[in-house]
Amino acid sequence: MSKSKEVKHPEDLKLLGKAGAGFPETVSPDILETFENRYPHRDYVIHFTCEDFTSLCPVTGQPDFAALHIEYVAGKRCIETKSLKFYLASYRNCAAFNEEVANRVLEDLAQACSPRRMKVTGKFASRGGISVTVEAELTGKGARK
Repeated sequence: MSKSKEVKHPEDLKLLGKAGAGFPETVSPDILETFENRYPHRDYVIHFTCEDFTSLCPVTGQPDFAALHIEYVAGKRCIETKSLKFYLASYRNCAAFNEEVANRVLEDLAQACSPRRMKVTGKFASRGGISVTVEAELTGKGARK
């Protein structure tokens, strides 16, 4: 499995504050960066929303549009948002069913930051008159204690 970059000091972040970085061509959790949670003794919820998420239908090759919502309670590490933006943008070239997308994002983010709990919800736009919402969640045994 790939391991995200653990950043010890904010100046070690590779993407944040760096102009001109191009989006990756393929999906890889290696782009994800994390930083130390300064409040690991407290449960607090972090919410990310990506209103313009895009992936590709693996059958037709047409784009699937979604609002992707991520919420988690951090353990010792937090996800750095610019690296998350680049990671999510890489899905625009990825052919995957909606269910796979939500679960893969959950697995990659959980691997990167070992949260206490995490939930990824993909609200995919209607195609053929049917919209799809996928919720993938990591709690209990699968989450870090």
